Amino acid sequence: MRGPHNILRLIRTGATLERTGAMAVVMDAFDAPRLVRMTMRFLAWPFQWLGYRGDPAMPPATRALTALGPAYIKFGQILSTRPDLVGDDLATQLRVLQDKLPPFPVAVAKASVAAQLGRPVEEVFDDFSAPVAAASIAQVHRARLREGGEEVAVKVLRPGIERAFRKDIDAFYFAARTIEFLSPGSRRLRPTDVIAHFEGVVMGELDLRLEASSASEFTANTAGDEGFALPRVNWPLSGRRVMTMGWADGVPLGDNAALDAAGHDRAQLAERVLQLFLKHALRDGYFHADMHQGNLKVAPSGDIIAYDFGIMGHIDEYTRKVYAEILYGFIKRNYRRVAEVHFEAGYVPADRDVDEFARALRAVGEPIFGMDASHMSIGNLLSYLFEVTERFGMETRTELILLQRTMVVVEGVARSLDPQINVWQAARPVVEDYIRKNIGPRAAMRDLQKTLAVLTRYGPRLPAIVENALIRQSMPVETAPRGQRGAGALWALGGGLAGAAATVAVFWLV
Repeated sequence: MRGPHNILRLIRTGATLERTGAMAVVMDAFDAPRLVRMTMRFLAWPFQWLGYRGDPAMPPATRALTALGPAYIKFGQILSTRPDLVGDDLATQLRVLQDKLPPFPVAVAKASVAAQLGRPVEEVFDDFSAPVAAASIAQVHRARLREGGEEVAVKVLRPGIERAFRKDIDAFYFAARTIEFLSPGSRRLRPTDVIAHFEGVVMGELDLRLEASSASEFTANTAGDEGFALPRVNWPLSGRRVMTMGWADGVPLGDNAALDAAGHDRAQLAERVLQLFLKHALRDGYFHADMHQGNLKVAPSGDIIAYDFGIMGHIDEYTRKVYAEILYGFIKRNYRRVAEVHFEAGYVPADRDVDEFARALRAVGEPIFGMDASHMSIGNLLSYLFEVTERFGMETRTELILLQRTMVVVEGVARSLDPQINVWQAARPVVEDYIRKNIGPRAAMRDLQKTLAVLTRYGPRLPAIVENALIRQSMPVETAPRGQRGAGALWALGGGLAGAAATVAVFWLV
């Protein structure tokens, strides 16, 4: 009965959007065609009485999504990371969504934990508190282990959350396909792809083993970072629906009065949280992508503690180098080099004018460097940079958008601690250290060694590859087996490997 369910759910969704005033906001954000706007208003207006009223104190979009429930709240949170899709204004509005819902009963949580662990809660924990936090997908309880007495946080999925999300995701797909059918022009916004991205994120969060894995990887990457700590995952007490971690005991990073009372240096904390984020993004290519005050504490020792690893960002090694060179070029105010990096990386089409692009970049950078320290922003710089690069034909890169969104959040955290922080001065040593280690002679040596290692593995296969390529080259394309029509590609591979081998040989001879 998916069809009737989808139609009824979407009618209620449209009615809620119309009743709360969010319909116009959403249509404007997505630049919806006139036919879509008229159809949505026509379908929603008569059913306003079916819509949820929501909290009138909230902005329209936030009010509507909160009223519609967990799947819509999560959808709004994910869209808040995609200003390229919804625009900066709506992304900012969605970013303040309060990820809080009424908790479900402790007895239900205990039953879920017992079912997951295969034994009664009382056998595992001496104490199991009421919920200390309730979010759209799960809630958290504070507990104490019976064996050893360690204080832990136990995260438990909401009962029936998988089925609820599955139903709403079906409705989202139905809506996306309907919009694409009614307005072919809307396909440039790729509504079905947006829902597919949402589905992938949510399905990952509905398996707490994946979040535990993210936490474990993040812990391994940051083990040597001074002044930074992460709660340890308790794997034996974790599973698909339950995750147990060490309790993060400390002062919330957003409580300045408590930080001052505890004797912490807020200016130092502001600089450290910014540098830690940049270090994780550049050095590791794996960063906490939800570093707001609610997910950060300060331990009595002064260490910054991060938790909640549902949203993590990843950047490949090549992109990290490009990103670092761009930041470093702006720090040095070398706009020509920043422009060249964009062309070298293939971000901007080669037929564009590099000098014109450099002048456009200067128009981005100079006003920011002319500001006082309290207004200089790397996040704003990246936002303006994306606007300029789009004008020069650069395609949207979602990994950099998530990085920029997180940079904005981290800068906000840093400024809440120290309004006068100079973010460029704080970022400079991290960026310079990365440049020195990864874009200099030593980095070239490491890259050549990696190339040599690859050649060592593939070297014995080169004669067979070339021989097969010659045989296939001599066969008519129409008679060659489908799997043997890649002679050109094989020749390119052989030539590329041979060229790389020659480069390495020359390097070692010199």
